[in-house]
Amino acid sequence: EGRVEVYHDGKWGTICDDQWDDRDAEVVCRQLGLSGNPKALSWAHYGQGSGPILLDEVECSGNELSLDQCKKSDWGQQNCDHIEDAGVSCDPFTGTDLQLYTSQMRLAGGRSPSEGRVEVYYNGDWGTVCDDGWTDLGAQVVCRQL
Repeated sequence: EGRVEVYHDGKWGTICDDQWDDRDAEVVCRQLGLSGNPKALSWAHYGQGSGPILLDEVECSGNELSLDQCKKSDWGQQNCDHIEDAGVSCDPFTGTDLQLYTSQMRLAGGRSPSEGRVEVYYNGDWGTVCDDGWTDLGAQVVCRQL
């Protein structure tokens, strides 16, 4: 997750949040190779960038493989300020899953303390995590939290 920046004509720049929505976020997450629940964030949620604002009026259908394939203004054509820098979250843990993300966690049954079955403590009990939709990104979150 973070502020979306694009590289064009030898420089990095930001994207204005005009028309920015979850369909645009879906394309960004796909282009970066991230799965999860794409969420668009506006108003420089992840801080204001510096340098040029390279894209504006991005309108993806959500099926594109990259932002290049989306409807958008011409490169560098914009009417924005960095307070409107667009952001994206590709976090695989959203909604009620956030309760798991912020709860106590442990690894059990492994050959060492750094491997094993993921268990979480919630509402007074230890339980396991179902592997439906489980990816390396989920594992990275667990390792980072532990």
